[in-house]
Amino acid sequence: MDVNAYGRQLLSAEIDRKEHRNFVGGLWEEIGILQFNFLKDQGLQPHHQLMDVGCGALRGGVHFIRYLDPEHYYGIDINASLIEAGKRELGEAKLEHKMPHLLVNDKFELGRFGTMFDYAVAVSVFTHLPMNHIVRCLVEARKALRPKARLFASYFEAPTQAYLDPLQHVPGDIVTNCDADPYHYAFEEVQWMAGAARMKVERVGVWGHPRGQIMAAFSNDKS
Repeated sequence: MDVNAYGRQLLSAEIDRKEHRNFVGGLWEEIGILQFNFLKDQGLQPHHQLMDVGCGALRGGVHFIRYLDPEHYYGIDINASLIEAGKRELGEAKLEHKMPHLLVNDKFELGRFGTMFDYAVAVSVFTHLPMNHIVRCLVEARKALRPKARLFASYFEAPTQAYLDPLQHVPGDIVTNCDADPYHYAFEEVQWMAGAARMKVERVGVWGHPRGQIMAAFSNDKS
């Protein structure tokens, strides 16, 4: 499922130079702590089981792993070299004793961890994916989320469905597209994808992302 340059494998020397921090979009500390604080505000507690979809080199993962009980963090990513970079970040942070679960997988097969999750997060993931890949992710998430659990996912928002023109987002000045990476979606399109995966979605809205990504919360809550 390598749909963009994110699939390029970093060399060990590049990881030594911490080039993975820019490779995943930069703003390493800012976005890492932002997503951690956001989930804490949403009720994340140390005893919860957390799934980090598109965990990359653990930009947010380092903060989550430090906070969560041992073995309660799960991360999945398509890029094996970024998982390796994340392990090095853990070593430098002296967090190996927290024993996070990390998996390289290109089909969002969250069920391979063999557990159910209280929270899931996907920051700057849907922004790089076409609809069919997002639907796959949501289907797999639905099967792995506990009742009332939610997947928080960020996306670039378009003003209308099928918004064909390039769209510049403030802040950050990122230009997104209807049919090329990085992608934008109207919330109605996000609702359609959730429906296709038999999930519900709520628009959380602005959450302080420095490049203007909007947050949505997906659930399979039947209440």
